[in-house]
Amino acid sequence: REAAHRTNRIVHVEGDKAGGAIMAALIDQVKNTPSIEVLEKVEVHRLEADNNTITAAWLWPSRAFGFGEGYRIPVKEVVLATGGIGHLYSITTNPLMARGEGLAMAARIGASIMDAEFVQFHPTCLYHPQSKTFLISEALRGEGGILRLSNGQTFMKKYDNRAELAPRDIVARAIDQELKIRGDDYVLLDMTHLPKDYLLERFPNICQRVKKYGFDLSQQPIPVVPAAHYMCGGIMVNSHAETPIQNLFACGEVAFTGFHGANRLASNSLLEALVFANAAATEAKTRLSCQLPSLNQIPEWAESTNSEKLEGVIVKQSWDEIRELMWNYVGIVRRKRLLKKAQHKLARLNQEIQEIFQQSQLNSDLLELRNLGTVAELIVRSALWRKESRGLHYTLDYPAPSEKYRRDTVLETT
Repeated sequence: REAAHRTNRIVHVEGDKAGGAIMAALIDQVKNTPSIEVLEKVEVHRLEADNNTITAAWLWPSRAFGFGEGYRIPVKEVVLATGGIGHLYSITTNPLMARGEGLAMAARIGASIMDAEFVQFHPTCLYHPQSKTFLISEALRGEGGILRLSNGQTFMKKYDNRAELAPRDIVARAIDQELKIRGDDYVLLDMTHLPKDYLLERFPNICQRVKKYGFDLSQQPIPVVPAAHYMCGGIMVNSHAETPIQNLFACGEVAFTGFHGANRLASNSLLEALVFANAAATEAKTRLSCQLPSLNQIPEWAESTNSEKLEGVIVKQSWDEIRELMWNYVGIVRRKRLLKKAQHKLARLNQEIQEIFQQSQLNSDLLELRNLGTVAELIVRSALWRKESRGLHYTLDYPAPSEKYRRDTVLETT
């Protein structure tokens, strides 16, 4: 049972690694399918479209391979399955590669971006200097976990009668509010009233991971904070997972299917990814009518004509600035004044990034920085348009929902 679900309804792998099990099965299938050629340590950094149809992709050797412009290959179809945008924010549960690449590339060739303002913050990420992204599953609260302040006092009943079983947005806002009131860095998640054997059987991965950082789930409450977790919006797709750009598909977190509304229910993302990945594969397969070059026919990548090598400190400074800006101004609780300030700062930053992009030799860090800036701007534009509070978008200027805005946000990007 997950928080905000009325009953036990989640199909899961024994233990607490459902997502990992899906990935393992997929990777195994890919490795054992001879017709699939896999390119590792290569990134796609640009897509091309002609007459609203995808035509080419630019590949880029990852940072281990140095500098250059990459190479262009013709494509019949592209499926974007690039995940989320968590590393736009200072604190996130997402892996390091979740930087919005797919969203940014699709936006640059004119795909419609929908509901980008609905960024979900998971209420409970482990607070520890050596563990910046470890998510403490919502299932712990579903199984009876209690949130406490640093003095041991409970607080969730003040915010919702469902207490710890309230939806994620309510729990995240409650924790955020308490931390701001008290000046604390974290709250505590208490599982000590449950038997140790039960915790080890039900949550073996979490028990093992927190033990690595000196915590025993059965003996002491663990420190947690909210963290950027999931983007409910994304690239608009139809029921076949196809975007407005013909033969460009998207599935998983990068896509907007409409299934999550303004506030994703826990565990639905895995089901959505499975359903729409299957839809994309089924539809794309019907269109494979031309022969594309095999990988050994792809030309060597060309050296950049720009001579100036980029200093890493410049990229790091801009990246840190974007993440702090998004966390402070476009986070769990928003204000119009701060969103406007974020928009102004991002416009300046993106102009600087574009100038660096045109003057310097390209590398992975610079390409990622440009993607971060693009996606941050999309989120802020969407948030400014929605003059109400709904689901994951909560603004103090418009604290109630409005029938006028009971519809999707659509950003046309050309």
